[in-house]
Amino acid sequence: MQNKAVFLDRDGVINRETGDFVYETDKFSFNPGIFDSLLRLQENGFMLIVITNQSGVSAGRYTHKHVGRIHAKMIEELSSRGIFISAVYYCPHHPSTGKCLCRKPKSLLVEKASARFDIDPSRSFMIGDRERDTEAASGAGVKGFLINSNAPIDWCVDIIVSEKATDSKSPL
Repeated sequence: MQNKAVFLDRDGVINRETGDFVYETDKFSFNPGIFDSLLRLQENGFMLIVITNQSGVSAGRYTHKHVGRIHAKMIEELSSRGIFISAVYYCPHHPSTGKCLCRKPKSLLVEKASARFDIDPSRSFMIGDRERDTEAASGAGVKGFLINSNAPIDWCVDIIVSEKATDSKSPL
């Protein structure tokens, strides 16, 4: 049987969306309730994969090293709480520099992760705070949840872990 996963946008879902690029580790702070929600998803057999647009790289606001430091901090803190992130995929491109296939709302990064980890899209979900997140999910055959930026995701988790949501024959 294929794996099931929850794909998570980063800024606004996992950490606080500040209205500006989050690329310095001292400005990175987790959203309330995120630890309990991610642990609950993991305990229910879902892989956790982060899919994030980081256009500040191509815009010249920060570098790949900044992104790497943020992701290392995020993974380390989550790991210390028993939460395992299977992978982090990010698009460094800015829409003003041309079209790419990896920037959400395109679904390439979700599709890459699905192929790499043998994920069944019909049993998987994405949680994001922008329409582009749910569009990327839909493009990859994954059910999407749209939340308000910085809002708890516990209501999404309640639906995802319910028998109705994980039964691929039952629509949400």
